[in-house]
Order: sequence, then C-alpha cells, then structure tokens
Amino acid sequence: MTLLGPSGCGKTTLLNLVAGFLGPDSGEILIAGDRMNDVPTYKREIGMMFQNYALFPHMSVASNVAYGLKVRRVPKRERDRRVEATLALVRLTGFEGRTPRQLSGGQQQRVALARALVINPAVLLLDEPFSALDKNLRVSMQVELREIQRKLNVTTIFVTHDQSEALSLSDRVAVMSEGRIRQLGTPQEIYRKPCDRFVASFVGDTNVLRGRLDGCEGTLAVIAIGGRAGKGAARAFDGRRGSCAGRLFVRPEHLTITAATESCATSGTIVAHVYQGGHVDIYLECADSSRDRLLVRSGGHEAMTRWPVGSRVGILIATDEGAAFV
Repeated sequence: MTLLGPSGCGKTTLLNLVAGFLGPDSGEILIAGDRMNDVPTYKREIGMMFQNYALFPHMSVASNVAYGLKVRRVPKRERDRRVEATLALVRLTGFEGRTPRQLSGGQQQRVALARALVINPAVLLLDEPFSALDKNLRVSMQVELREIQRKLNVTTIFVTHDQSEALSLSDRVAVMSEGRIRQLGTPQEIYRKPCDRFVASFVGDTNVLRGRLDGCEGTLAVIAIGGRAGKGAARAFDGRRGSCAGRLFVRPEHLTITAATESCATSGTIVAHVYQGGHVDIYLECADSSRDRLLVRSGGHEAMTRWPVGSRVGILIATDEGAAFV
C-alpha cells in the first residue's frame, strides 16, 4: 500500500500515526483488527525504515540488525539465527562485522531494511527509503524490495512522492492532497481512471485539452476538441448531459501524430524533440485546444526525422483512454 502525494500533503504524518509516534485526534487505528490508539510504539510490532536509515554508527551490521531482537530479549542463539537469515535475504552475508561507514548507500539501506524485517513485524513502514539513492540503484532496490515483500507476505505501507515508484511497487495506491485521500485504487485504476483533476494531473504525464461535451455514451463522455471533427471519449465525467465546456486529460502515449491533412482531433506545430533512448518525447503547440504545450510519446526513433521541428501536424486521440472533467 503506497501513500503518494506532494510534499506536505500528510503522508509521513499518517505513517507516524500508524507507528504510534503521533496520536490521532479522532478515529481508530487498527492492526490485524486490534485497536492501537493507546498502544505504545514498542508494543505495536511495527518495523520501520526511515528516510535517513538511522543506523547506529558505532555498531556492526550484525549488531544493528540484532538490536530490535535484543530489546525484545530474544535468546542469543535464536537472535543469531534470525540475523543470519535476514542478512542472507537482503544479500549482505559476509558484511556482518562492518560498520555503517564502511558500506555504500545501497548497502546501508539493506541493513536498515534487515533491521526492520528481523523482528517479523505485523506491518512494515517505509518512509521514502529510496530518496537518497541514484537512479539505477533506486530502480534495482525497488525490484529487490518487491521480491522480499512478496516472499515474506508482510503488510507494507510505503510513502513516496515519486509516481513511478508508486506505480511499479504497489498493489494499491492512496493519492493524497492537503491531508485527504483523493483516490484509493490499484495502480492501473489510478493511472487510467483518475477520479478528479488533481489525480489526473499529479500521477504521470498528462495533456489537458479544451473542448465541449458533445454527448454521453453510457459512462463515457464524448468531448469535441478544438472545433474539429475528431472526438475523444473519456471514462469519467461529473454527470452532466447538456453541452458545456470541459477538459479532456490524455496521456502522452494515447496521442498519435499524423499528417495535418487527415481528419484528426486537433492540429499543432512541433516545437521540440527530446530523445529518451527507448522513445522520443515530442512537444507541440496547439493554441486552439490547449494553453500548454502538448506532449506526444512516440516509440519510433524515426519520429524525429519524419516530424521535424516546425512541422504542422494533426493529432489523433485514443477514443476511450481519456478522463473528462469540468
């Protein structure tokens, strides 16, 4: 379960409430059906991994990992067994005698994760644990964490403001803003069926096209864009049936560039290419349908030569992959 949102929206506060570092003004906190409001942190069986890892610098790796077990007075033989098994799980066998300053950032992170896991927590809490890592290490650690979480089957609450992290790691995502959960759902639901304009604009790249409601087809709202014949269909609207102004939120991968002479939803002028290795991001100005530049994500490398900067082009919209809002 990932708590996703901008800085200051309440993600870490909510995590601290679950951990018991803060007390709720109202409501209940339940773990495995048991009310935790008045239960102190050390009795909640919470494993927490902090943003700065919070390792003891004077202790060895093994001692850091064993600390929670020692506090719980686990017998030494059992303690040593569990530390050994947990270090093997995070691939740190052979590092038992090193101190934190002798480890890389990724290795320190694994120690912090092992310390949180070794106590067999009822809930694992992760507060932006990858924020200090470089991109490649961050991606590899995401994969490792997901594998470990699946293997142990431990309930995990993960806090991040990184959308790609949330989408790749989560079974469920809670998108937060100003202390409230705006939408709760699977990554696919959050990305493809945002419930409001905030979620649509915050999660992933999106284009906002001006248009008018041109009718409804079941749960779909058909939006006329830029006065052209082409239309895009949205998966959500606010229930209106009459003609009114609306905004169609469309992902870059659901826009396609075509010749300006063809029938299309709108047209514009290409102003920039950004080569991204596996794809090309193409930016366009479409004054008649959007006040911002549109972003089209093309998987073909030849797009840069086929559609050079300055070209006047048409834009097609996948007919049922948008989200419409007033």
